[in-house]
Amino acid sequence: MNIAAYIDHTILKPEITIADISKLCEEAIGAEFAAVCVPPYYVTNATAFCAGTEVKVTTVIGFPFGYQSIAAKIAEIEKAIADGADELDMVINIAALKNSDWDYLTQEITDCMVPVKQAGKIIKVIVESGILTMEELVKCCSLYGNYSIDFMKTSTGYAAVGATVEAVKTMRRLLPDTIEIKASGGIRSYAFAQELIDAGATRLGCSAGLQILNEAKAAE
Repeated sequence: MNIAAYIDHTILKPEITIADISKLCEEAIGAEFAAVCVPPYYVTNATAFCAGTEVKVTTVIGFPFGYQSIAAKIAEIEKAIADGADELDMVINIAALKNSDWDYLTQEITDCMVPVKQAGKIIKVIVESGILTMEELVKCCSLYGNYSIDFMKTSTGYAAVGATVEAVKTMRRLLPDTIEIKASGGIRSYAFAQELIDAGATRLGCSAGLQILNEAKAAE
């Protein structure tokens, strides 16, 4: 198994500089990772750094808490696409979810899908599984499984609990086969990465991609 092809090489800390983005992209190209995941501010830079390679540019929408208005998220999506992003990792409105406002969440995903699909881009819907009850996660799978989203993503990395094998297994069991799963948050070892892949994840968001890759090579 080529673990590199699963990894979104990620850096989302607020204090990062363009030099950090350049290094991230250089590492991703060298390792042949699936993508880099960068803040919206750096999408144009990452797009330039990764030009002519197979590495995709991913950015985040409504990050990290998801409680921006629908209009704000659409504006973020449109700007990210204009800047060159290939993939958009969007945090759902978790405040709406915790108030059981499923009508709002339905409207949000309906509206946000429009610019993504018009541009032929990839959308990954972040549900922050670590702070959901099992009932809430099941409802998320039911709702978003009805849309042509490309991935459901476990976490932002900002909640106390990140990716878990249980959450990935639940998603894989309940989502249509057409929807892939991205696990993220707290993935720092090859052993854990492998567990998540075995559970059904097809993409891994992590800042420890090089360490995981080195551990994978050592295990061969």
